[in-house]
Amino acid sequence: MSGDKTCEAEFVVKNELGLHARPAGHFVTEAARYRAQISVGRSGEWVDGCSVLSLLSLAASCGTRLHIRASGPDAQEAVAALGRLVEHPQSTVSTD
Repeated sequence: MSGDKTCEAEFVVKNELGLHARPAGHFVTEAARYRAQISVGRSGEWVDGCSVLSLLSLAASCGTRLHIRASGPDAQEAVAALGRLVEHPQSTVSTD
């Protein structure tokens, strides 16, 4: 694990309905593409970024600031891609 990196950044939920079931599902699908371990935090509470129910428990409405943290070989790429989903609700999940 000596090559593993940790990356964290803050993003603002832009979807007018917040991080509800459909965008949470897209987030989890995208998160599964990476080898990094992904966590999402709000106000000091951290949850598994690969669990729809955990993400929904954050009750992230429009304007909520979320921290996305990833640890692993592709951490930086994971945080960037997941942040785009949070801040650009029209983004689609990659298909490659």
